[in-house]
Amino acid sequence: MEKDLLSAQEVADILKIARNTVYALIKRGELSSSKVGKQVRISRDEVESYLKRTMNIDTNREKASKKSNIPVEESNNRTLNQNMNETIRGNNGFIICGQDISLDVLINHLNNRNDSLQIYRSYLSSYNGIYALYQGKVNLVTAHMWDGEVNDYNISYIKKMMPGIPALIMRIGKRQQGLYVQRNNPKNINNWKDLKRSDLTIVNREKGSGTRILLDEKLRLEGIDGEKIEGYFRECKSHLAVANIVSRGGADVGIGSETGCMNIQGVEFIPLQTECYDLVIRLSDADKQPYKTVIEIVTSESFKMDLQNILNYDTSETGRIVE
Repeated sequence: MEKDLLSAQEVADILKIARNTVYALIKRGELSSSKVGKQVRISRDEVESYLKRTMNIDTNREKASKKSNIPVEESNNRTLNQNMNETIRGNNGFIICGQDISLDVLINHLNNRNDSLQIYRSYLSSYNGIYALYQGKVNLVTAHMWDGEVNDYNISYIKKMMPGIPALIMRIGKRQQGLYVQRNNPKNINNWKDLKRSDLTIVNREKGSGTRILLDEKLRLEGIDGEKIEGYFRECKSHLAVANIVSRGGADVGIGSETGCMNIQGVEFIPLQTECYDLVIRLSDADKQPYKTVIEIVTSESFKMDLQNILNYDTSETGRIVE
């Protein structure tokens, strides 16, 4: 039985990622693990299942997914369903919604200031997170939704998606978004226009994610029909999954953030856009706890330093109230 259990390093070698990325996958709920003594172990079956979820290597399945819009992977993140959300909020739980590593930094700071606060994490995408905030199902969300008409992030979407409910939008930081390509960029992919080339296959993000919104807006402005791009309907639910597929040759190109591929071997990042990553709460909550503590943390120098040192974020606007 022990032969079927792998260490984090062994899993990293199989997936061609850094060991720390394996721990991140476990934390996000994308890999199930167990403990043998003090050591984390992952079953070989779980690794094989993860590979099947994140890489579509069967040509027939790819063609079927293009027609039926079946995602490449099924998310098993420990996201919170509606009933659970309502129970947690009713018991003074604090639900933070978003996928970026900067939220891990924020949660660490929150725990250091108030270890009695029950913090829960939901991995909903930007669009779905804002909708959940509007419905009162979560306490705090993050978003990076680009509006190509005004060349700005989040404000126009939030005003439309939260009618009658004023929001406080605070900048967490700025990061680079762009293209994931295989090492040495063998297909010479350099910009959004290249995505219309017939010799390329892409792997996409799911509808509602900020990355998918960015891609669809760029394609719209370039006059490119996304549905004609090979692989457009192949969807993943994280930057990491997209980068993994590209690194293993499952697609020529993917879209994601610079930090999303920094521990993936065999992938190069082509920066195309500086994007704004923002925190969003209801304005009526801004003077309440623990929201006040969150605002204090995001405006603190220690939080900015962590974002710079851990994620290489541009923190020149961190803590600025955008709206």
